[in-house]
Amino acid sequence: MEQTLPYSRNRPCRAAAVARWDGEADVIVVGFGAAGACAAIEAARAGARTLLVEAASAHGGTSALSGGEIYVGGSGGTLQQRTAGFSDDTEDLYRYLMLAGGPDADADKVRLYADHSLAHFEWLQAQGLVYKNSFIAERIVEPFTDDCLIWSGSEQAWPFCEQAKPCPRGHTPQWEGLGGGKLLMDTLAARVAELPVEVRYDTRAQALINDDDGRVCGMVLRSAGVDRCARAQRGVVLCAGGFVMNRDMIRQHAPQMARSNMPIGTVDDGSGIQLGQSVGGHAIHMSEGFVTLPWYPPEQLIKGIFVNEQGQRFVNEDGYHGRTAQHILQQSGTRFWLLLDQDIYAEPAFSEFAKIGIGAAGETWDEVERDLELPAGSLTGTVAVYNRHAAEGRDPLFRKQPKWLKPLTQPPFVALDCRIDHAVYFSFTLGGLDTRPSGEVLDASRRPIPGLYAAGRTACGLPRWGAGYSSGMSLADATFFGRQAGLAAASHAKG
Repeated sequence: MEQTLPYSRNRPCRAAAVARWDGEADVIVVGFGAAGACAAIEAARAGARTLLVEAASAHGGTSALSGGEIYVGGSGGTLQQRTAGFSDDTEDLYRYLMLAGGPDADADKVRLYADHSLAHFEWLQAQGLVYKNSFIAERIVEPFTDDCLIWSGSEQAWPFCEQAKPCPRGHTPQWEGLGGGKLLMDTLAARVAELPVEVRYDTRAQALINDDDGRVCGMVLRSAGVDRCARAQRGVVLCAGGFVMNRDMIRQHAPQMARSNMPIGTVDDGSGIQLGQSVGGHAIHMSEGFVTLPWYPPEQLIKGIFVNEQGQRFVNEDGYHGRTAQHILQQSGTRFWLLLDQDIYAEPAFSEFAKIGIGAAGETWDEVERDLELPAGSLTGTVAVYNRHAAEGRDPLFRKQPKWLKPLTQPPFVALDCRIDHAVYFSFTLGGLDTRPSGEVLDASRRPIPGLYAAGRTACGLPRWGAGYSSGMSLADATFFGRQAGLAAASHAKG
């Protein structure tokens, strides 16, 4: 018989109100994406009876929609980095991740990850993931081939290159074509299946259960329309994704992200964050998110310049494509263009998919300016200043690196249309529950909530600043700190 309990996603159920426990585990993990899979693997291997629940009908989550790329390095470098001629010092990885994390980068998490990044990469390979010993030197979004190592961030761009020695750190598993995230998730799921982990699909976490001391000791789980109470003797690990699919939460916390038109996610309705908040968990950086417009390859397009609807530049174009899009999102207006001349013009590889077309063309920049209906002298003045400095091999306004500087002087001239309300801007959230590196969820005073852990996009991890994001950081954060949360929960004394 179903129990009638007072609870909601935003209000925990009191253990005293539970008349009957319908099941029990040492550790309950919510969400079968990369973070949840790694948490379950480590909890089970540590000897904890582990229950893994997933709202969807199969494993994968948003992780399976990704390119499968993981951001790793340090300790001298991976085999792929060393073969390509790079040596990646741990301190360079640390400094880069601190810059990428923004003004409030979590130094403790960054330190732990930088020190153990290479060992984590080896752990992933031990789970069955294969990484080809190959390097693509050209700037791309993700490999179409089964190659591994790529430049996946802003390592070579200002201000990052001035504080950390540049090194490519994006590692994609051996997979022909786009979408290596499915391979990654299938591999992790196969390891889960080998362990004594009970997996329940089509099961949604309705509420946390806590005792009189405030310790999280279980969950209300709904399956087939019936609510059941499951006791967690050691802890609950929330790995339920972000909140990009919850448009009410987007409007409340990250209204700028509502301007992007292509959210990336599966469930990602903020339920994990709300569950954590229901028992006092503190959510941080909820306004931050990742947004991108895949405007290169070919990499020669990086030699162009972006302008807004005032005809002004606003970013050094040699950074990560997501950094450029993040700066676009922070501008007023919706009209943006990438300016190119005949020498560097090419159709972007993802143009049809991303809806990037030619917005204007002409034999002079005056013609382009008039076609775009920009203020007289705005675009032409911007191009003139850029060309003069580029001819001298410098960019004093935005510090674009000399490799990408070229005066735009060869007609015809082209403006690629990157309007926010036309082109496809992909996005997901970065804010989430504040946690220790061990995954323990913290309250507003940064005190741990007993029995509660979080990882992946339910937590605020390494990537917490859109302008510093690099491809592979989400999976690096989810897999590594998912493991830490699973281990910490499993080692907790039984309640």
